[in-house]
Amino acid sequence: MSVPLTLLGLLEREPSHGYDLKRDYDTYFGRGRPLPFGQVYATLGRLARDGKVVIDEVAPGDGPERKRYVITEGGATEVDTWLTEPVPAEPHLQTVLFSKVVLALMLDRPAAEYLDAQRAAHLQRMRELTEIRRSGDLVDAILADHGLFHLEADLRWIDMTSARLGALAAEVRS
Repeated sequence: MSVPLTLLGLLEREPSHGYDLKRDYDTYFGRGRPLPFGQVYATLGRLARDGKVVIDEVAPGDGPERKRYVITEGGATEVDTWLTEPVPAEPHLQTVLFSKVVLALMLDRPAAEYLDAQRAAHLQRMRELTEIRRSGDLVDAILADHGLFHLEADLRWIDMTSARLGALAAEVRS
């Protein structure tokens, strides 16, 4: 997730204060990982430094001054470019799970047990996502579906790799 570009997109929608940006980010994009206030303001500072946002007005607040940020033309162009460029296709050919399996085999450790533990962790997460999909709103359901489909693909890989551990062990130990 690109926090700077997401904040720029929220600012293109409407000028906002940092607090409002954090609230909207957490509502739509921060599911389970809220954005720290410090990161919001540090990011806004860099965006202002780079000419992508400007401070429109400053008002006194209960604590620090409340600054309202507005996206610049350069910031809007960057959001448009980001939105129209396809995301690089995944998966990457070298994943952490793959590396762990190969190293376990090289070190004569129980790779099958590691795969079983990973399968159990995936199944637990799938149960959690299924509950989110069932009880959440449409945004939650769509995000849960995305996660579930990725986990299903991982489970297929775990099953195929488990079936070929002997051959893989022979190859990586030679």
